[in-house]
Amino acid sequence: MKKRSILAIIIVAILCTIIAYFGFYENNTELKTIKSNKQLMNIYEGNLSTAKEIFIKVITMPFSAISGAWDYYGYRYDYGYDMVVNDSFSTGIKLEASTAQGTVAEGSMKNSSTSSVSKDYSTTNIQVENVDEADITKTDGDYIYSISENNVIITNVINPENIEIAATIQSANGTIPEDLILYKNKLIVIYADFYESSSYYSSKTNTIVEVYDIVDKTNPVLLKNYELYEPYYTSRCIEGQLLVIASGNLREEDDEIVTYYKEDNMEHEIELDNIKYLKDVKTTMQTLISVVDLDDVEKDINVGSYLIDISNAYVSENNIYLLNQKYDYNSAPPLSSLFGLKGAIGPFVYDEEDDYGYYTEIYKFNILEDGYIDYDCKTKIKGQTINQYSLDELNGHLRVALYDYEGTRVVIFDENLEQIGITEYVAEGETMYSSRFINNKVYLVTYKTMDPLFVIDLSDETNPKVLGELKIPGYSTYLHPYDENHLIGIGMETEEFVNRDSSGKVLSTTARIIGMKMALFDVSDVNNPKQISSTVIGDRRTTSAILTNPKALLFSKEKELIAIPVNNYSEDFEVTSGDSHASVTRAYSNYGKKYVAEGYFVYKINIEDGFNLKGIVTHEKDNNSSYYRYNSKLLRGLYIDNNLYTVSETAVKVNDLETLELINELKIK
Repeated sequence: MKKRSILAIIIVAILCTIIAYFGFYENNTELKTIKSNKQLMNIYEGNLSTAKEIFIKVITMPFSAISGAWDYYGYRYDYGYDMVVNDSFSTGIKLEASTAQGTVAEGSMKNSSTSSVSKDYSTTNIQVENVDEADITKTDGDYIYSISENNVIITNVINPENIEIAATIQSANGTIPEDLILYKNKLIVIYADFYESSSYYSSKTNTIVEVYDIVDKTNPVLLKNYELYEPYYTSRCIEGQLLVIASGNLREEDDEIVTYYKEDNMEHEIELDNIKYLKDVKTTMQTLISVVDLDDVEKDINVGSYLIDISNAYVSENNIYLLNQKYDYNSAPPLSSLFGLKGAIGPFVYDEEDDYGYYTEIYKFNILEDGYIDYDCKTKIKGQTINQYSLDELNGHLRVALYDYEGTRVVIFDENLEQIGITEYVAEGETMYSSRFINNKVYLVTYKTMDPLFVIDLSDETNPKVLGELKIPGYSTYLHPYDENHLIGIGMETEEFVNRDSSGKVLSTTARIIGMKMALFDVSDVNNPKQISSTVIGDRRTTSAILTNPKALLFSKEKELIAIPVNNYSEDFEVTSGDSHASVTRAYSNYGKKYVAEGYFVYKINIEDGFNLKGIVTHEKDNNSSYYRYNSKLLRGLYIDNNLYTVSETAVKVNDLETLELINELKIK
C-alpha cells in the first residue's frame, strides 16, 4: 500500500510537471490590450509571477549568476554618441592642418533666394534608402543646421567666403538637443529633458520634439512641440512621416502609472486601448512610438505604448523592427533533461546542446499610410545582434546577422517572421564586430586575434551559403559599400602575439591595438575576397566617432573622397580580444580620460591608388567653452559643391575640397 502511494505521488508529480511544461510554455504571442489602470499598476509592481516563473527559476537558479555577468558587461551598441576632442594635437598623429586666415564675426542676414536645387551637397550617411535618420548636423546646400551645446545653430553658407549665423534656437532649461531632422522647409529638433523627481531614485529623461517652420531661416517659427515621458531612443523620417521612439521603465506618480504625453503644452491621455502587451512577454519596460505628419502638423500626433524592452532597432520604408536582446536562463529545459542522470545534475552543468544563452526577440510593426503603427508579429532567435546594420529587409523578407558562443550566422525570415533560411555557423569562439547587407550578399567581420571577413550569398533564401573568407590583422567595426565589387572597412589595426613555452609549443595567442585602420576590399571574386589597400592612422591612443556611429562618415565615390574625425587620448587603450573598442572608449569618456588631439582627416580614395591623405583640418580649442556631456568639439564634415565644411560646437570652417586651403571660418561663440 505504501509503495502504491509513493508510486501514485511520483506519477502525479510527473504529470504535473508535463502539464506545467506544456501549459506554461505555450507559444501565445497575441497582442493584448490593457484593460484598467489597476492592471497596469500590477504589471509595474511585478505582480505577474506565475507557477511557470517559480518553477523555471528554481531549476535554473545557478544560471542567474551567468546572466548577471552578461548583463554587467553588456551594452547597447546603438548609442550613437560622438567621440570628439577638446585640446590641440600633440604627439601620436602628424598634422598637416590648414592655417586660419581670419575670423568672421557673428551676425544675421535676411533670407535670400537659394540655389540648392543646382548644388551638389552631402547628406547624412543612412542605412536604408528613403528612410532619413536624425543626426547632429544637417544641410540643405545653402544652410547648415548644427548643435552647439544647448543651442541649435542655423548657419548661412550660400556664399562660402561670407558665412554667417542666420538664427539660433535656444533650448529651455534642462533640455539638451540630441538630434536634428530636416524635411523640406521644416527643422525637427529632438531634445533630452533631464529632471529630478522625488518619486525616483535618480534623475530621469523625457523626450521633447519640436517642429519649426524655416521658410525664413532668420526667423524659425515653432509649429508643434510634444513630450514623451520616456528617454529618447531613435527616430526616422519616411515621406513626411516622422517616427520618434522612446523607451524606458514604466513610471509611477501619485500611485498612478504615467499614461499621458504632452502635445502643444496640453496633456493628452494615452487611451487604454493604445497600451499593448504580449501575453508571453513579462516586463515593466515601456516603448512609445509617436508619428507626426510633417505635411500637416496641425493634425494630432499618434502615440502608441507597447510594454516591451528594446536594445536595437531597424526601420525599413514599410516596417519597424524592434529587438530585445537578453540572456535567457528562464527557458524551460527539454523534458529529457528533467529526468534520469542528466536531469539529476542538469541544472548545475552547462550543456552546449541546451538552448541557454543570449536570445533576440524581434517585434515587427507595420507603418500604415494613415500615420498609424500596427503591431504585426514577433519571433525569437538564438544569438544577438550588434547594431542596426545587423538587419536588413529585402522584398519584405528580414535578414539578420547574429552571434553567440557557437559562432556567427545569418537567418532569413518571411513577412510573418517565419524562418525560411539559415546559414551554418562561422568563426566559433569569435565575436561579430560588423556586418553589412548589400543586395543578395552579406559581409561579416568577426574577431578574436585575427579579422576574418566572410562573404555570404543570400540569393537562395532557403539555402544561404558562405562563399569566401579573408583573414587579416585587426578588425572592422563598420563596413561601407564603395561599389558593387568593393567594400570599405573602418576599424582598428592589431598586432598578434604568440606565446610559446621553452620547447616552442604555442601556449596562447593574444593581440593588441596599434592604431586605427581603413581598408579597401575587392569582393568581385566572392570566393576569394582581397584587401587591395589599407592605411593605419595614429597609434594605440587613437579613436574616432566612426567606430561607433556611421553617421560620422563622409564619403563620395564620384569625388574620390572619404573623411572622418580622428581623436587621440592621453593614454594608451588597453583593449584585449575580450573587450570591445566601443565599450573601452565609452568608459574612457565616462571616467574623464581626456583627449589631447582632434582632427578631420581627409583622404582621396580610388581603386587604383587606395587611400591617400590630402590633409587634416583642425578646430582650435576655445578655453571659454563649457564642459558638458562629451567634452565635445568637432562634430561633422560635409561638402557643398567643391567646398568642405567642418562643423564643431564653436566654429564652422570652409576649406577647398581639393587643396584644403582655408576659405573662411565662423566662430559660433
